[in-house]
Amino acid sequence: MGRPSVSAERRRQILEAAIRSLAANGLAGTSLDRIAEEAGMARGHIRHFAGNRDDILTAAAVLFYFGEVPDTDTDAPEISNATSFLPGEANTITGALDYLFGVFAESDAENTVSLALVDAARTNPRIHAIVLRAYTGSQNDLASLLAKAHPEATPAACRNVAYGILTIALGNVFMADIEVSAQRTAVARQSAELLVTTLSESPGPRVG
Repeated sequence: MGRPSVSAERRRQILEAAIRSLAANGLAGTSLDRIAEEAGMARGHIRHFAGNRDDILTAAAVLFYFGEVPDTDTDAPEISNATSFLPGEANTITGALDYLFGVFAESDAENTVSLALVDAARTNPRIHAIVLRAYTGSQNDLASLLAKAHPEATPAACRNVAYGILTIALGNVFMADIEVSAQRTAVARQSAELLVTTLSESPGPRVG
């Protein structure tokens, strides 16, 4: 396999620099100049390899949520098979809860980046499509894991519980930026686990 082209390497470096800038400076403070400074490149090189600020933030959103670098900003919302921000090892509902109320719940730079991209999604339709895909895809993954763990539950019940788990996890992350509390995260997980237990009470499909 050949080495990645210089253009592809530079593009990744610029997108990673944009993510670092979002973490350090927020959305409003992430200008082309800041991205260029973070990347150690001239502003002209930034534009040449990755486009304008909106193009860079759009592609950076793909890298942040799905770990992929789109070839161009125009194909950013159309990422191969990436639909969820849940890691591959979260392949059971317990594993997913471990992640959502473990690494995901920690107050760190990723929280700042995530909130900045959600803010950007309000005015940038392409970023909106990426953020929506990340969260709806993760909800769908949770619903699938719940269905495997509780085959007696209806698809609608699994979707509803998946939505509840995701909103609890996201709310907990938001609160972590205000107050770091292991106790609050434990309570949030307990609330999510209580939602899961409701699936055992969900009536299965009628026979006959």
